[in-house]
Amino acid sequence: MDQDPLSAQMHLNTLIQFRQAVYDRLGPARDALFEVCDAALLAQSPHAFVHLSTSPVFRRRWSSAYEALQDSCPDRTGLLTRYLAQIPSAPRPVLAGDHTAWPRLSAYTLRERTVEHQPTRLPKAKPITLGQGFSSLAWIPQGQGSWALPLLHERIAPEQTPISKAVAQLRRVCPRLPQRPVVWYDAEYGCAPFVNASADIPCDKLVRLRANLCLWGAPPPYPGRGRPAKHGQKFKLSDASTWGPPDETLEVNDPLLGAVRRSLWRDKHLKRAADHSLLVLRLERLGARGTRRDPKGLWRGWLGEPPPPLAAWWRLYLRRCALDHWYRFAKHSLHWTLPRLKTPEQAERWSDLMPLLSWELWLARLVVADKPLPWQKAQQALTPGRVKQGFGGLLALIGTPACAPKPRGKSPGWPKGRQRNPAPRCAVVKKARAKRFDGVSGC
Repeated sequence: MDQDPLSAQMHLNTLIQFRQAVYDRLGPARDALFEVCDAALLAQSPHAFVHLSTSPVFRRRWSSAYEALQDSCPDRTGLLTRYLAQIPSAPRPVLAGDHTAWPRLSAYTLRERTVEHQPTRLPKAKPITLGQGFSSLAWIPQGQGSWALPLLHERIAPEQTPISKAVAQLRRVCPRLPQRPVVWYDAEYGCAPFVNASADIPCDKLVRLRANLCLWGAPPPYPGRGRPAKHGQKFKLSDASTWGPPDETLEVNDPLLGAVRRSLWRDKHLKRAADHSLLVLRLERLGARGTRRDPKGLWRGWLGEPPPPLAAWWRLYLRRCALDHWYRFAKHSLHWTLPRLKTPEQAERWSDLMPLLSWELWLARLVVADKPLPWQKAQQALTPGRVKQGFGGLLALIGTPACAPKPRGKSPGWPKGRQRNPAPRCAVVKKARAKRFDGVSGC
């Protein structure tokens, strides 16, 4: 990109320092592990994980790629500290959280496989798969675009739920941020268990609400007799007769969404989270068709401290889609789901590298040269995929902190005549519904 030479050198030094800092925190086998990372950034469409070892930046034998994931132990806290150091102190940080599945349908010997949600286009097919679930918490740096920078990308163990994992990630990240963040979550997290468990975390949460959710208003004044009421009037999102007049209404002609009416109701709560009130926002797109792909009414809930004026935050929900873009980018371009690893620990170590690769691309976006394919147009604001296309030239310039391999001779291999026992097969772990919702059913 064309910019001032002094500024370009400063950004280049920041990238070099970041690469050196994360290299020091990769633990054992860090040289091979770091070269696997560089190979993943250069590879376009490898057919198997071992093909990354054929990259010119991987100077070791092919078996070292697997051994690096088997022997390494990245310092997850240290890596998180390096990621947080790249977040500017202003403006107020916006985070997004969600979970996704790593399908492993044929991995019969993989421990702790669980039933995970996986969208499907097949008619009458259940949206599930067998594999591993991963929960992510990412910083969304821009108002528009597809950039999402993961701070944590962790496996959901069988004894955990997506809700409990998300709460644990918020507890690790939010107290370490320079300002109180706004965290965006999907409708799965708009439930009482998540609201109750995350109420004391220093963050404001913006969650999507299901269209059939039933909320309740503030209780009436105590009449002086009997048990005090916990709930007021019913507020059912699918029944307009229960809404009542909104506390605030604004209309705007948005360049992206068209004519939008914003209606806000205060002091609502979930039935099993009566101690935590939320603001309910309905976004009505006046020109929408009202279909599934073009919905007319969207419901959002704000939890936490009083928000800024409605005109300043109502569009925050649009930034949530950046995390979906990152999931797609990690699976297709960073080759996250490419390896067929034998243990969940190896999958966790490989997943620890996905945020690292994303942050490298983010820091390189200002100094990398755009190299569009013949059918692509030039861009000024580069996307993660376009930065990855031009990262090879930059990598040749900055080099690598990894040490060169030291020949140690040829391994004797498997002893002749020693029997090979097949790996034991592991059953699929199925989570009970009561356990999945922490013993609380419903909203």
